[in-house]
Parts: sequence; structure tokens; C-alpha cells
Amino acid sequence: MLDTGSTGFMLVCTMLVLLMTPGLAFFYGGLSRRKNVVNTMIMTFAVLGIVGVAWVAAGWSFAYGGDGSLPFFGGVDQLGCLGAVNDLLAEAEGTPDAFAVLSGAATLGPEAEAGYPGIIDIAFQMAFAMITTAIITGAVAGRMKFGALCAFAAVWVLLVYAPLAHMVWGGEGSLIGETIGALDFAGGDVVHISSGLTGLVLCLMLGRRRGFAVMSYRPHNVPFVVLGATLLWFGWFGFNAGSEFAADGVAGLALVNTVTASAAALVSWLAMERVRVGKPTLVGAATGLVAGLVVITPAAGFVEPWAALVMGVLVSPVCYFAISFCKRRLGYDDALDAFGCHCVGGVLGGVLTGLFCVPELSWTDFGGLLYTGDATLLGAQVLGIVVTVAFVVVADVVLGLIVRALFGGSLRVSEEDEALGLDVATHGESAYPAYLGLD
Repeated sequence: MLDTGSTGFMLVCTMLVLLMTPGLAFFYGGLSRRKNVVNTMIMTFAVLGIVGVAWVAAGWSFAYGGDGSLPFFGGVDQLGCLGAVNDLLAEAEGTPDAFAVLSGAATLGPEAEAGYPGIIDIAFQMAFAMITTAIITGAVAGRMKFGALCAFAAVWVLLVYAPLAHMVWGGEGSLIGETIGALDFAGGDVVHISSGLTGLVLCLMLGRRRGFAVMSYRPHNVPFVVLGATLLWFGWFGFNAGSEFAADGVAGLALVNTVTASAAALVSWLAMERVRVGKPTLVGAATGLVAGLVVITPAAGFVEPWAALVMGVLVSPVCYFAISFCKRRLGYDDALDAFGCHCVGGVLGGVLTGLFCVPELSWTDFGGLLYTGDATLLGAQVLGIVVTVAFVVVADVVLGLIVRALFGGSLRVSEEDEALGLDVATHGESAYPAYLGLD
């Protein structure tokens, strides 16, 4: 009954998504200041451990436990991934229910012609939780206490990410995915809007870095940025294609759309830089690539390649405007542009899904406005985004205040540590010891 092709496909996709978080460490590390690169990268690496433990202990159950009837929450019946090997034991005994796909996003069952062991979903969804939580760290780089960041990440993945994943992908009773009817193929709401918006909330609570809007913060290592973007790009194919949960044509469509949107966004970003500042940059190319990946994520398996091309072309000027104009004009210090790239790009992708979704590929009864002339899906997409934003902002503020109280009333490092650099002040090591005279 098991389809070894889909099983192998999901194993490979899981490993690709797991690669994305270390890739993000290089991307963020290259964008950061020289004296903070270790701190920036270790925040991302710490997430690997924190989320890995939290997801097995309770995150999986909170997101995908229960019977799928609750709108906001999975359940507590699978704490510690209790019963995760039942399908493997059934397979060994040769019983009819030899496999069971545990994720609410999948539709495979005992009578399906193809399937894979449900235990793979635990790791696949864990990898999603890891990269989502890690994205947040980019907004607070260079000034947040490491312990406070770790505490916030541990609570956030359980009380914000897991419930939101359930609301979108949790089954027939889920609020956003079923009741509202919004589509999110691979994580526009769940991954990008939630992480980027959380980054914005935290950076507002922290305040600006020393010298913000006075001195220029330049990426200290452009090759690191490109290496990180490359690893993200490669891993994203598992991220989007794997969200079909089967080795089939829709997975192929998601892969093609991922390549198309990222390519178009890269070219669009270079064109924007050429027009705005007169010179295309390698950092800009890498940022455009990531923006294209973000915008196609909610639509990857729902739209045709021409629509992915349009989405990629549109996302770069929108994110470029958010990063280069809105941040400066509004004065918030989103250090590595987690909000400007991920939240803004995710919102745009979710809205455009409501325009370009092919009706026959929709998980609901409705298709995109362009195909049907019916704005029902577009309205559902907008409402789903509004609900996501409201839930995330309220939860973030509450959690941020609690963590701040636990850490002496401040999430931020001292002025002395910030001036010295968090690599040495917090971790006692430097990526470039000779530069700091520490060799």
C-alpha cells in the first residue's frame, strides 16, 4: 500500500527544508555587522535545538493532534509524539491501516493509491517550525539578549506557530483553512507573515540600534549572503514541492513555479536597483531571490507558471519600497529586513493567490478572480491574512511582555555590550579574532 516514490520524495523534501535554517544563518550572518556575526548565526542555530525539542514534546500535538474539529488548536493527545510509530507497527503486522498520514494538510488514507508513513510528517513539519522561528531573529539582530531570544522562541513556537498552523492546515474544523476558506499552499500565513510580523513587534519593543539612521549598516560578508541565499533557494524546492505531500504533477508545478517566481523577482530587483541607485548589487540579487520565494509560497501549487512570473516581477518593487522607504520613513529598526521581505512578501503572495488560483487546483470550491469573476476566494484570502495578523500581534505583545519581565524588565543588551559587539560580550568568541586583537 505504501508508495515508495512518495515516501522517498517526502524524505528528501524534509531534508531539504532542514537545510534551510543553517542556510538562513549564513544569509543573516553575512548581512550583519562584523562584530555581531557569531551572535546573529548562533541565534539561528539555537532555534534548531529549541524548536526540535519543543516540537516533539508538544508542538506537533498542538498543531496536528486531536480529531481536527477545533478551530484554534489541535490537541494534547500526541504530546511527546505519543503513538507516532503505530502505523509502522501496523505495517509490520500487515494490517490494512499500514500507514496513516498524520498532517491535516494531506488527504491520503488507507484506501489511497499512494502514501507514505505518517511519521515523516513530524519531521517535515518540524523543519517548517524551525525555519519560521529562525526568520524572526533577523529583525532583532545586534541588540536582543540571547537568553531572552531563546525563551521567546521556545514559547512562541508552541503558543503562536503551532496554533496558527492548525488554524490554516489543521483539518475540517480549522478556522482559516476551512471556516474562512483561505488557501495557503506552503506557508504564506503560517511561515512568512507570522515570522515577519513577529520580527516587527519585537524590534519595536527593543527600540533602535545605536546609530540607526545616523550611520550606515552595511553587510559585512557578501559571499556569506550569497551562500545563504543559495542554500535557501535549494531547500525551498522541498519546502514548496513537498507541501503537495505526494510525488505527482502538482508537486512538479510547485517546483516550476518556485523557480519561475524567484528568477523573475531576482531580475526585477536588479532592475529596481539600476533605476533607483544606478548600480545592481549582489546583495540585491540575493534579496530579490528570497522575496520571489516568499511571494510564491502560498500559491505554489495553485497557479500557472505565467502567474508565478507575474508574482515574481511584482514582489521586488513592493518589498524594495518597504525596505528602503517605509523603514526609514516610519523609523522602525528591522535590522535584516525580516518584516520587509517576509511579511510584506507573504501578504502580497496571499492576496495574489486570490487572483490567480486555477479553480481546478483549489482546495476549496472557489478559484481565482481572474478565472471565475467571483471575488469569494480573494475575500477569503484577505480575511485569512487579517485574522493571522490580529492573532500574531496580540500573542506576540503578550509573550514579549512576559519574557521581558522575566529578564529584568528589558529584552535588550546593555549599551556597553552593544558597543563592544555581541560576539565577544555575549559569547566570548569572534568570527574574526585577528580583527579584534583576540588571536
